[in-house]
Amino acid sequence: MFIVVYITCSDKEESEKIADLLIRKKLVACVNYFPINSIYEWRGRVERDGEYALICKTIRENFEKIEVEVKRVHSYENPAIISIPIIDGSGEFLDWISSITKHPTI
Repeated sequence: MFIVVYITCSDKEESEKIADLLIRKKLVACVNYFPINSIYEWRGRVERDGEYALICKTIRENFEKIEVEVKRVHSYENPAIISIPIIDGSGEFLDWISSITKHPTI
């Protein structure tokens, strides 16, 4: 099964660091990253922050490894790392994801 892993980061530098790590380890085939505005409750307070979002394309089998690697280097105490199933997609694109991520270097 193919998935998208959604991760939020504190800033552009952190998002690029995490994206590069996941790509180099072949845990993901591609990462899109972009600035977002977030509002959330944390420790009883409503917070508003600028963050960066990562959208990572990969296979389900790599999720736990991705989670471990992200938590190891992430600045947040409790980073958002969620998996979203890819229900359908271009066959050639999904084949490409599989060819990159089937054998991570971790």
